[in-house]
Amino acid sequence: MKQWYEELFENYGMKYDRESFVQGTIGECDFIEQEINYDKTTRILDIGCGTGRHSIELAKRGYTVIGIDLSESQLNRAKEKASAQNLSINFELQDARKLTLSNEFDLVIMLCEGGFSLMETDEMNFQILRNASNALKSKGKLIFTTLNGLFPLFHSVKEFFASATKEGNATYSNNSFDLMTFRDRHTIRIEDDLGNTKELECNERYYVPSEITWLLTTLNFKVIDIFAAKLGAFSRQDRLTTEDYEMLVIAEK
Repeated sequence: MKQWYEELFENYGMKYDRESFVQGTIGECDFIEQEINYDKTTRILDIGCGTGRHSIELAKRGYTVIGIDLSESQLNRAKEKASAQNLSINFELQDARKLTLSNEFDLVIMLCEGGFSLMETDEMNFQILRNASNALKSKGKLIFTTLNGLFPLFHSVKEFFASATKEGNATYSNNSFDLMTFRDRHTIRIEDDLGNTKELECNERYYVPSEITWLLTTLNFKVIDIFAAKLGAFSRQDRLTTEDYEMLVIAEK
């Protein structure tokens, strides 16, 4: 039986690219470039690349990028977009939980909850972090975003979704946040690229900063910095607070 995140991303490439929460690509890639000192020799792995928005933008700027995702449909969309711009990018169908890459990349990115935090168990989420760590070279860097567990302690996730929907296609309802597991269960409703309406029962894990720090320390990261993740405007100047729905994590070996 397919998990909700597998069903969600079937035939949802064009509509996904128009969602409000994926419109920050340029600014996010500006930040990534700053973090790697604009070094064009940097080899980048994009885990949970989806329709390839970060991979494509970074490739346009001259970087070597490999994008992996669990969704064949999303990858097909990514390949179409790259081809239309005459970009040569290696997009691969891979499960991040089973990734076997080792010591190959200078930078790994996982943005917009591309894999981490979507899995149905904490062990699976940790395996994705472990595999991302293994893919890095000895002095490599990991940049990812994840759901901020401090936010639902002070705010209603249901009300946030209602206010954040804007003009997007996806809508959310029936939110139920579990304080024992830090998981939010909700119903997402979308219309896919074929015009079919889907309603899926989702289960996402929120993490508090101390958990992230402990997990990454376990994986032998030496420097771990956590900030607020502002759409399209990642910055080391944005201190994480209870007002931030997402956190930005930057970890170095």
